[in-house]
Amino acid sequence: MGVEELKQEALRLSPEARANLARELLASLDLLGEAEIERLWIDEAIRRDEDLDEGSAQAHPADEVFARARARRK
Repeated sequence: MGVEELKQEALRLSPEARANLARELLASLDLLGEAEIERLWIDEAIRRDEDLDEGSAQAHPADEVFARARARRK
């Protein structure tokens, strides 16, 4: 089962079951060492770079992103 299929199955769970699953998944991240976390962030950075290269994602200037985030907090 792929990640997308797993996600769709998880979304069919009751809200309480999804919350329990989310808690367990988040707790499992605490078990990762620094090297594993760094590797995961590098993998994510590579994926994002590929998305930009392929045109499936758009870059936005950081100042605009932070300005929108600050506006949402008000």
